[in-house]
Amino acid sequence: MLLCFAVRKCAVSPTGDRLYIISQGQDKLLTLARDGTLLATYTDPALGRLTGLHVTPAGQVLVCGVWPNTVLQVGWEGESKLATLATKEDGEVWSPESVCYSSTTSSIIVGQFRNDEILVFRVE
Repeated sequence: MLLCFAVRKCAVSPTGDRLYIISQGQDKLLTLARDGTLLATYTDPALGRLTGLHVTPAGQVLVCGVWPNTVLQVGWEGESKLATLATKEDGEVWSPESVCYSSTTSSIIVGQFRNDEILVFRVE
């Protein structure tokens, strides 16, 4: 199977059996098996242009989109939204470019483009 897209960001599941890819210009989260088989495609108008991707040690998939300024948690299968973690309406997220989870501090960290700020959200 030949997939034609440019990879913007990628992350691997903790078990190594899934590869998550944000494709450049297609605004999709692709979930691939280790052998490259396409398992799922996820798009969401709430994300707009996808910019950031991270998989936590527990296998939670975090994505962010620069328009309309949103950070989401997507199911490990790559097919559904589990939660909206932050939005511009919360008054904090503005052009998120990157997202990651720190198990040391139990925090989600969001890097932003337009205002050069880093947001830190404590999670339980």
